Amino acid sequence: MKNTRRNFLQKISIASALVPFSNLKTVANIENNVQETLGEKYEGKKLRVVLCGLGSYATNQLLPGLKQSQMCELVGIVTGTPAKKEAWMAKHNLLEKNCYNYENFDSIKDNPDVDAVYIVLPNSMHAPFTIRAAKAGKHVMCEKPMSMNVKEAKEMIAVCKANNVSLSIGYRLHYEPFTNEVMRLAKDKDFGKVKFVDGKFAWKNRDLKAWRMNYPLSGGGAFMDVGIYCINASRYATGEEPISVTAQAFKTEPEIYRDIEETYQWQLTFPSGAIAHGMSSYAFNAHKLAVHYENGNLEMQPAYDYGPIKGNTSKGPMDFPHTHHQTLMLDGIADSILNNKPFKISGEEGLKDQIIMEAIVKAVKTGKSVKIKYS
Repeated sequence: MKNTRRNFLQKISIASALVPFSNLKTVANIENNVQETLGEKYEGKKLRVVLCGLGSYATNQLLPGLKQSQMCELVGIVTGTPAKKEAWMAKHNLLEKNCYNYENFDSIKDNPDVDAVYIVLPNSMHAPFTIRAAKAGKHVMCEKPMSMNVKEAKEMIAVCKANNVSLSIGYRLHYEPFTNEVMRLAKDKDFGKVKFVDGKFAWKNRDLKAWRMNYPLSGGGAFMDVGIYCINASRYATGEEPISVTAQAFKTEPEIYRDIEETYQWQLTFPSGAIAHGMSSYAFNAHKLAVHYENGNLEMQPAYDYGPIKGNTSKGPMDFPHTHHQTLMLDGIADSILNNKPFKISGEEGLKDQIIMEAIVKAVKTGKSVKIKYS
């Protein structure tokens, strides 16, 4: 089998988690010169992807990821704006037959030149378009949170299984080197057991016209938007699933955040006895993950942004290579689909976060500790 850029980057990510911290700059240098090292590109089959929704994330992050991907290619779009359709077709050399609007989207079932659809729409549209894509026989990649509630998430998984297509959720950090080191430390216990996790993700959002501020479209505010990162981080930082939660909600600017939550904080308990504190808000800026072990500590700040992520442990700086998260994620998903490999960010992964989120909301409303049930 040919040595590909994708395989090489996988080895780099693994190696960077194993070599001494003082030698990690060498890993970064190798990654930066990967093309010169290999002398060739991936030449196998590519996953042919249609972007459904052409907002800022699709345009500024997923599009570059698709352009840089070795195992995916952009072949079409779905948009409700005719001018966008014409502009994207011209700029990205897309065929008319691969470009759809929200009304004729179901006809994609008759298009053999499309393998997968990436849903990049407001939260309320994730489930309907995932189900429509699955019924059309296309693999689905869907942005997080995967749905508005647990019921929708379970239906999305069931429909994808019934139509023999895969469902992946856009947890880009699961392919990112710094985050993979957090996962490794939970597994290998270099610093012993995890005792406490502290995750904060917040950003100032006061745009009343944004869909994120519209409850029917978003299903919530900062908690649905970025709080999910902290929930997911507490799970991969401990390597466990939480069993109960207490939570509180605050509004410092109720005149702005009228229909959505502004600030949430919660406390998760895990089977091992570890505790995780999480916070999300639209009132201030924060991008932190701290993990406290029996015999050491880890802190990343920023921890969830597009990069560069920065961090330290008790052994020194986390000097891993900066990567384009969406490129690695897209290649990882494509590798799973094309080569029948396990999915790191499956619908089941997204469902677990939805279950935890509903428990947190219940804890806020009742003011009581809530047991988390996954079945």
